[in-house]
Amino acid sequence: MQIEIKKSASSRLGTVDMNNLVFGKIFSDHMLVADYIDGHWTPAVIMPFGKMELSPTISGLHHGQSIFEGMKAYKSEEGNVLLFRPHENFKRLNRSARRMCMPEVPAEIFIDGLKALIDLDRDWVPKGEGKSLYIRPIYFAIDETIGVKPSEDYRLVIFTSPVGAYYPEPVKVKVETRYSRASEGGVGFAKAAGNYGAAMLPTRIAQDKGYNQVIWTDARDHKYVEESGSMNLMFVINGTLLTPPLTESKLAGITRDSILKLAEKWNIPAEERELSIVEIISAANNGTLEEAFGCGTAANIAQIDRINYEGKDYIIPPVAGRKISNRIGNYLEDLKKGKVTDEMGWTTLI
Repeated sequence: MQIEIKKSASSRLGTVDMNNLVFGKIFSDHMLVADYIDGHWTPAVIMPFGKMELSPTISGLHHGQSIFEGMKAYKSEEGNVLLFRPHENFKRLNRSARRMCMPEVPAEIFIDGLKALIDLDRDWVPKGEGKSLYIRPIYFAIDETIGVKPSEDYRLVIFTSPVGAYYPEPVKVKVETRYSRASEGGVGFAKAAGNYGAAMLPTRIAQDKGYNQVIWTDARDHKYVEESGSMNLMFVINGTLLTPPLTESKLAGITRDSILKLAEKWNIPAEERELSIVEIISAANNGTLEEAFGCGTAANIAQIDRINYEGKDYIIPPVAGRKISNRIGNYLEDLKKGKVTDEMGWTTLI
């Protein structure tokens, strides 16, 4: 597909302090826009980043047909720009689209457009420890109607943001046993905007008590671990890497999948199974809970410092001694920046 490129008259890059990057506050020079109108995709256009004029009646604002993705580009020491598993984000976006009754996005728009956008703004990819270019595709309904029905027209926008670490320090999490993030038969597995809106109140309550995030539990009984905010969850108990199985209520994280594939390759014992809060707390009490961490595109590997359950904090062993998560986390960071050979075929050179 021919992608029209309308370059910005002048770059804002010179105004940005790349040594002081606040996550999600700074945006690169350009964005990609493509519309689905009257049953067909219009040609994608890369244009200067800026505000869009939209009617207050668009159905995406009223009825929740809005999904997004999160991915990153990295810069190697040699100055090469690398994407990490972009085809997995493409597949997940379309899984979300199908669940939200939205037309699928073609690869020639998403993948080809993404590559062209990153290539144009490659100077915005920061170099250094913990730094990357965060990529946000967002896809939403734009019918100008307030009737409750699937929209006929849609817009895909991809923009980028140079970022530092999402969680620069180990995180404190609180087990949530009142509110629910998602349930079976719902849209928990989709990266739907409403999932995150519904999570904000319980997360704010936890933050007001000194915690960074919540651990979501199952909607029916609040007994089993689901995920945590923007992250899937993993635990190491007695040397075995454990994570909840994927269901309709959990997001299929690409970092999660990468960790499990590396565990298999490196012969690290790993299990996908239901994990009860009682099992995790019991392991914390008897000393067999060796590691706990979240994983996701934004967070990468986010070490968990402590878990609060029913008013009590359970301290996880120090990060320095966590052999599995440190090994995997360091390898993934090196892989994304081209420091090690990509035996898995996960990086795409721009």
